[in-house]
Amino acid sequence: MSHDFHFYEPAAGHGLPHDPFNALVAPRPIGWISSVAADGTYNLAPYSFFNAFNYTPPIVGFASVGYKDSVANIEATGEFCWNLATRDLAEPMNESCAAVEASVDEFELAGLTPAASRVISVPRVAEAPVSFECRVSQVLRLTGADGDQTDTWMVFGEVVGVYIATHLLVDGIYDTAAARPILRAGGPADYFEISADQRFQMHRPG
Repeated sequence: MSHDFHFYEPAAGHGLPHDPFNALVAPRPIGWISSVAADGTYNLAPYSFFNAFNYTPPIVGFASVGYKDSVANIEATGEFCWNLATRDLAEPMNESCAAVEASVDEFELAGLTPAASRVISVPRVAEAPVSFECRVSQVLRLTGADGDQTDTWMVFGEVVGVYIATHLLVDGIYDTAAARPILRAGGPADYFEISADQRFQMHRPG
């Protein structure tokens, strides 16, 4: 199959009504990150650049465009939680991304419940059906191909504790669709929900 292409070099601009980059690498898992400031203030914020990067030890990471409160808190304490954003929690998740002062507790702002973790001191979102307790493994400031530093920090954390709501375990296997996770897509406001009717199976060769 051949295609006609819209080609652009990012440094020269995309020439479209909205930057398509986020939409092309999409949908993306949401890094709904809870952290605690040095003074004990709770912080909760969603990041659209998030994923899992390693099995053993399990490592997840998110990128913050700008040195935001989450990064500062995590560098100070060495800990954070990732919380699964689901369709039922979409509105509170969106509330937690409000640009507010560092003194504001986004758990309270979004009407969510902080639940004590077992291994680390950072609370998780009690309403989230899946959460990871994480200890920082690396914090990197990203650079461009020219070696110049960007205004983006990548935070990697080793998962040291996992919470899974038991109703999502079917015969011991996690049912991804049953959690109704939401994912960030392109455009200024697009999200997608995973549902069971979108599932297909494909085994690896060999």
